[in-house]
Amino acid sequence: MADATGKDKTITFTVPHEREVEMKRILRMVYDALNEKGYNPINQIVGYILSEDPTYITVHKNARNLVRHIDRDELMQVLVKSYLSD
Repeated sequence: MADATGKDKTITFTVPHEREVEMKRILRMVYDALNEKGYNPINQIVGYILSEDPTYITVHKNARNLVRHIDRDELMQVLVKSYLSD
């Protein structure tokens, strides 16, 4: 994105703390539902994040509907932040 001088500006992106907590809660419920059904939860969640194909997530315990409440861009920011923190 260029500013009035024609120079590129960096777009900032932040996720409110409350949203992070909500995403973590939802992701944990989805993880547990996948695990209960015998799936590899990490592989299934990564497949969903990369493709946004809801069939990676089981309908067990309403997990497929819940995961749709997570914005992938927000989730990626939180994951990178978590990975790079102490």
